[in-house]
Amino acid sequence: MADTKIGELLDSLEVTVDLDEGDLVADALVLLKVVKADGTVALLKAGSASLDWLSALGMLTAALEIENSGYQSAPDEV
Repeated sequence: MADTKIGELLDSLEVTVDLDEGDLVADALVLLKVVKADGTVALLKAGSASLDWLSALGMLTAALEIENSGYQSAPDEV
């Protein structure tokens, strides 16, 4: 299996993200549901070149929390 850059693939799937002006994307973790040629379904994980396993685990854990309970901004500290 060859490594494939997935930018255009994500574009074709209409993947978007809500960023504010000045935001800097530091890393990316992508989960892909893939239907293989034989009809089986696989789940693949891809990450940016600088993404280490600990950051990937943290991002995945945070994503699960967002999916399970919704994202809420932290209140401003007084």
